[in-house]
Amino acid sequence: MQTIGIIMNGVTGRMGTRQHLERSIIAIREQGGVLLPSGDKVMPDPILVGRDESKLRSLAQKYSIKRWSTDLEECLADPYNDIYFDSQTTIRRAKSVRKAIEADKHVYCEKPTGVSLEEAMALAQFAHEKGVKNGVVQDKLFLPGLLKLKRLVESGYFGRILSVRGEFGYWVFEGDVQESQRPSWNYRREEGGGIIVDMLCHWRYVLDNLFGGVKAVSCHGATHIPERWDEADKPYKATADDSAYSTFELEGGIVAHINSSWCVRVKRDELFELQVDGTEGSAVAGLRQCKIQPRASTPKAIWNPDISDKNNYREQWLDVPLNKEPDNAFKIQWEMFLKHVAIGTPFPYDLLQGAKGVQLAGLGKRSWQQRRWIDVPELKLEQLTGKGVDHV
Repeated sequence: MQTIGIIMNGVTGRMGTRQHLERSIIAIREQGGVLLPSGDKVMPDPILVGRDESKLRSLAQKYSIKRWSTDLEECLADPYNDIYFDSQTTIRRAKSVRKAIEADKHVYCEKPTGVSLEEAMALAQFAHEKGVKNGVVQDKLFLPGLLKLKRLVESGYFGRILSVRGEFGYWVFEGDVQESQRPSWNYRREEGGGIIVDMLCHWRYVLDNLFGGVKAVSCHGATHIPERWDEADKPYKATADDSAYSTFELEGGIVAHINSSWCVRVKRDELFELQVDGTEGSAVAGLRQCKIQPRASTPKAIWNPDISDKNNYREQWLDVPLNKEPDNAFKIQWEMFLKHVAIGTPFPYDLLQGAKGVQLAGLGKRSWQQRRWIDVPELKLEQLTGKGVDHV
């Protein structure tokens, strides 16, 4: 059994606790570690790090974790800890990740990886120069619905893909009548909030990995709800965008459009859905489900608003079987990264890929500000410029 010490910074938040700690690291420990091809196993040994001692102590007790600390530098100085993980708020992330790279730790972190493209690219370049293994969370690629969709793409089911249309979002309560489901910093631009920053980082890796590289973006943002109430029940001005309407040009002439909003009431099967239309068939994929309509079984729709339409369009789609129930999306990627550190198996989702998400978010905001299409340049290591940097 190989033990790997992991510094987990910022997991006292909702997502950090549920997805990265409870459903990933704790779940891996409870299953007896990560099995390697040799038959050996890797066991993660976390140390919880943060600023709030009481939260850390409570979390450690709840999950029977022996190690916790408020001193990041001390944790980084301990050679027992091989990996640094960061799920802090965006404005704090790059500074801590850089410290970890300086300490020769392998790094794995949430996105965005920086507040600007320059900051995100500098981290990717620094990790490359130091020779540390590095990765960025790209969880949606491992959701059951998108795994089914990827299988369809790879099988050639669609023929030539024409377009991708996505809807993401739900109503986040303002906090006055009902408690908000998201922390207030999400709606403060000065604290790294905003849905363009949050979601375009996701859409970059989803589009790149499933359909083709993003070549250009046109984005319109909005702050539909100008006032919200914080965790202390005090009203505050929302300074960050809460909705984004984005169109992307992909390789091969594919057009993708995705609406992202925290101000929309849901009338769809899942909180996130993608419809993909191709010459030989279409598919609608959500977080878990995926339905298809092949060319041969596509009904003939006739536009005639003067009579009732006898087609029941929802019933004319077929379920795509899962065949094998996948594990938690975050846990799958954690296991991949632990294997990457332990035995060097491939891990393509590195800090350079994270920088691509930061790039797209910055270009999306610039598109909104300038009210025009923006080309997306190719990113490579050693491609650091101090000009034209888009802050997210």
